[in-house]
Amino acid sequence: QVQVVESGGGLVQAGGSLRLSCAASGLNFFSSAMGWFRQAPGKEREFVGAIRWIGDSTYYADSVKGRFTISRDSAKSTVYLQMNSLKPEDTAVYYCAADTSVSWPWRYGLRTEYDYWGQGTQVTVSS
Repeated sequence: QVQVVESGGGLVQAGGSLRLSCAASGLNFFSSAMGWFRQAPGKEREFVGAIRWIGDSTYYADSVKGRFTISRDSAKSTVYLQMNSLKPEDTAVYYCAADTSVSWPWRYGLRTEYDYWGQGTQVTVSS
């Protein structure tokens, strides 16, 4: 049984930082990958970033490139989203998701590629 649980959201001032964590269980590391998405009120859920459990590649949306960093700790089955230089427009519910069978080419930005989703964690950036 695959489970995905996010934590680490909160309220921060513009320019500040937050780190989100995503603990995953039940995954085959060789065939799976993790993604971060976010959804602001009244907007579609959008891709933020993604990482595979093997290899060094990370992928980011243009809106967060250079400010957000995804990393993983395979020993803890946990993926992190370090968010720096936060802006009010980063305010959203952030979701972690697992793709249990990565396709080739991997369409990491598509919500439909991901099979399991966490409950979401609120990030609010005040101006």
